[in-house]
Amino acid sequence: MKFIRVNMNEKTVNIEGVPQDYAGLGGRGLTSIMINAEVPPTCDPLGPENKLIFAPGLLSGTPLPNTSRISIGAKSPLTGTIKESNVGGTVAAALGHLGITTIVVEGQAPEGELSFLRIDESGNASLIPAQEYKGMRTYKVVEKLLETYGKKTSVLCIGPAGEYRMPVASIQSSDVDGHPCRAAGRGGLGAVMGSKGLKALIVDQRGESTDPIADPQAFREAAKAVVKAIKEDHMNSEVMPKLGTAALVAPVNSMGAFPSYNARKGMLDGWEKISGEVMAQLIQERGGNPTHMGCAQCIIHCSNVFVDKDGEYVTSSLEYETIWAMGGMTGIVDLDTIARLDNMCDDIGIDTMSTGVAIAVAMDAGYREFGDAKTAIDMVEEIGEGTEFGKILGSGPAAVGKHFNHDRVPVVKGQSIAAYDPRAMLGNGVTFATSPMGADHTAGNLVGAYLEQKLDPLSPEGQVDTSRFLQIAMAAFDTMGQCFMASVALLSPEGFEAFGKVIGAKLGMQLGPDDFPNALGVRVLKAEREFNRKAGFTNQDDRLPRFFYEEPLPPHNTVFVISDAELDSTFDF
Repeated sequence: MKFIRVNMNEKTVNIEGVPQDYAGLGGRGLTSIMINAEVPPTCDPLGPENKLIFAPGLLSGTPLPNTSRISIGAKSPLTGTIKESNVGGTVAAALGHLGITTIVVEGQAPEGELSFLRIDESGNASLIPAQEYKGMRTYKVVEKLLETYGKKTSVLCIGPAGEYRMPVASIQSSDVDGHPCRAAGRGGLGAVMGSKGLKALIVDQRGESTDPIADPQAFREAAKAVVKAIKEDHMNSEVMPKLGTAALVAPVNSMGAFPSYNARKGMLDGWEKISGEVMAQLIQERGGNPTHMGCAQCIIHCSNVFVDKDGEYVTSSLEYETIWAMGGMTGIVDLDTIARLDNMCDDIGIDTMSTGVAIAVAMDAGYREFGDAKTAIDMVEEIGEGTEFGKILGSGPAAVGKHFNHDRVPVVKGQSIAAYDPRAMLGNGVTFATSPMGADHTAGNLVGAYLEQKLDPLSPEGQVDTSRFLQIAMAAFDTMGQCFMASVALLSPEGFEAFGKVIGAKLGMQLGPDDFPNALGVRVLKAEREFNRKAGFTNQDDRLPRFFYEEPLPPHNTVFVISDAELDSTFDF
């Protein structure tokens, strides 16, 4: 197991063993615990004291499917809090096969200097000048890098927004087809990467130095149980391969919980035009691929390849959160426009969610009309060009609200909510308010409990307890590199037991019944909350914007009714 530390101002690359304090960790657990231990909480997120940490999951690179997510951590320039953003594609598996536990990028290159960090098939790491790539968008970056280093190469890179150090800048990951269409979008970590002077991380996929599994036989047996649970889950076996995450458009609208027109309504007029069912049919008719494997070692295939009217590639994959942000929040009900916006965001290197909500806030403030597709496209292009207004948009929804003196801004700790209105899904509101990293769609999403009718989304009863349970579980799964959809299939005592056996077999230790996910998840959340407290955040920051408490949401005409005291009890552990 290798730790790689890269100092950007000294241009040094050091490879060392895993420090004992970080043994047995990967993914979010490693990034958050390291950031809490090594980054000054009050530092400038875009200054030399911040660190950018890349950590594949503990199980990335093993034969276990759906473990190919990499966590990227830093202090966020968008929220000012600790931040972990994870992404699929191929890089986590590539690093796992090289036996690399983490890459820590420290210091700051001289202003205007740009580099790649390349890791070859032997696991050797080196910094390479990248000045000729300055300002280049991500699709061109990856195309040129694959031409140079070969198709068996994984890439994490930033676009111009990261170089501009915009707080909504993403880090784009190449998928199995070499498209930089997977995004570590939340929290502006692309801006941190840009501030370091790092344009791309390039990893050879042909490594053969995977960390040994302590008990291979026990691992295989436990992995069978995990795979069985994933494949027997209805969403993963039936819905996701056919419709992808866009399957949620119809049920969430039907529940009146699809924030639309900058969260003025819970249903989008004409949502049927952008539903997963319509999208899958359109992709099929045009010769695209509605059932696509976007990430290494995936057995769910929730991705898709969206093509235009001429059958030409536009984006992969067009997911629920992007359809909501670029469609529901803006009032745009045209899949071709939404797909084009998705492609533009990936190419420029910006989070589709924060960007879509920023556009919606501007529309709500009267800058343009909801549903104006041309305006949305022009606004995203302004971000890519770095115009004055583009820089405001690229600073996120809160900055747009401030610019227009408009207070209907659906953010927590500066980060936009996700595609579930907290007035119609109260538990998601609890997660949005209390997550240490700002409103988040994977930190503890209760939509499954609502769809399975295990919980009433409009009743306060059980919302805090369920959010707590899911936030703990997801922190643990994120540490393993497990994808969200596979994790959801394992949210049972039997699933936790099987997954715990996988971890125990990997590490050669016996895990107790409370070790996974409880002990691990709580440890991660405590580290994140400790960092935030030292950075100056208090319980008063764990609140939703006032309009969610005061403005009834059609069609249910309900408001968010979870009290401050109940929110403050979320992390009573």
